[in-house]
Amino acid sequence: MNMEPALIVLGRFQPFHNGHVAMIEAALSHQKTLRICIGSSQAEQSLDNPWTVDEREEMIRVWLAGRDVEIVHVPDLGDPPNYVRHAEKFHGPPGTIFTTDEDTASLYRAADWSVIVGDLVQRVDWQGWRIRATIQMLSTVTEEEAAIAALSVNMPESVVRHIFDNGWQRRLFHMGTGGEPVG
Repeated sequence: MNMEPALIVLGRFQPFHNGHVAMIEAALSHQKTLRICIGSSQAEQSLDNPWTVDEREEMIRVWLAGRDVEIVHVPDLGDPPNYVRHAEKFHGPPGTIFTTDEDTASLYRAADWSVIVGDLVQRVDWQGWRIRATIQMLSTVTEEEAAIAALSVNMPESVVRHIFDNGWQRRLFHMGTGGEPVG
């Protein structure tokens, strides 16, 4: 691999929501080359991971609207102390990471990376699990514009429309722990 060091942002983006928007906008304010790293790229489909890595990249690119940002996929390792060296194979050599997660910051600091810790914005509302649960509940709503409006409070409308245009919200209808679909 012959990647130049860059400012990286790491996330699962399940789905891409306004918390991610806030983090990426804050990272972009540092005027460096940005490389967005989609983690858990190989995760099997589940309620925690309903979208493929390619679908998550599409969501990000829809929001980016043509802005020049590199996106790479990083599979899980399941071994936190060795994660950074593993991830470097996908996102490049030591540079700077922008994160809002202290555990991630600690791992990268220990691997001699420069770390910028940003503020979490509206963390109560902008959490992947909460947004996935909302999408799951709305997967049975037949009035699509109402569902899009409800989700656009916590996600970029362009991303919500992309999810609905592709029917990706429907897969959450049958996912869950109880064996029964929502609705």
